[in-house]
Formats: sequence, C-alpha cells, structure tokens
Amino acid sequence: MKVLLQQDVKGQGKKGQIVDVSDGYARNFLLPRKLAILATPENTAKQEKLERAKAKKLEDDKRFAMETASNLEKVIVRVPGRSSGTGGKLFGAVTAKEISEELAKQHGIEVEKNKIVLEEQIKNFGPYEVKCKLGFEIVGVINLLVTEEK
Repeated sequence: MKVLLQQDVKGQGKKGQIVDVSDGYARNFLLPRKLAILATPENTAKQEKLERAKAKKLEDDKRFAMETASNLEKVIVRVPGRSSGTGGKLFGAVTAKEISEELAKQHGIEVEKNKIVLEEQIKNFGPYEVKCKLGFEIVGVINLLVTEEK
C-alpha cells in the first residue's frame, strides 16, 4: 500500500515522501496515529502544493534577508549612552536590545536582538561595526555610533 508520510517515521522515510508499506502496517500503525495518509492523487497534489508554498516562503525570506543586509550598510545608527565621568567611558554597556530598538526607531529596519552579534561589550563612545546574522548565512553589518546622551 502506498502512503504519504505526514511525519518522519524511523525506518520508513521523511515527511512528505511516498513510501510503499504493507497493508497491515499502514492500517494498524501509520494511519491511526496520523503518521501517514493514503497516497491518492488528491493527497499527493495537496502535498506538492504545500512544498511549493514552503519553497516560495524560503525564497522570499532569503530575499528579505539580503535586502535588509544591503539596507544596513547604508545607515548609521546613533545610540545615546550616559557618561561615567572621564575617559570617554560609558556608564554600563550598549546592548543588542538597545541597538535593535534604535535601528527600528531611527531607520524603520526591524532586526531581532538575538540576531545581533556583539563580539565584545561596547563600553566606550565612538564608532563601531556590529555584525548581524540574518539567516541563510547572510551577515549584515550595522554601523553604530555611540554618542553622549544629552
């Protein structure tokens, strides 16, 4: 009996594959547990449509990540910080959350804080380049300028 797997089944195949299994295994194990459905032409067409939609979404997400990376190169994000007194030092450090919020507020570019990679803490005033992992092995660079809060 040919079935279309709805989930990964150990020893049979991965989700979305059509496999040939014995009638009893399909009737008594796979179908009741909703691990598979019968491989009818309608179910097969529906699965192919889902796979095409998933591939299109992945392509759109990758294009969006590339656009975001190119937009990040064009802007400078100014993050205000409180001075600790002397020597151009900050009171505290600039966090990924602050960078994400200022980027959205100043330029309208949404980047989640967990995608911003701070290799070392930013504790001084001045310019910095901060890497941002946008997914699909695309890395953007945020030009950051830490200024004194007025």
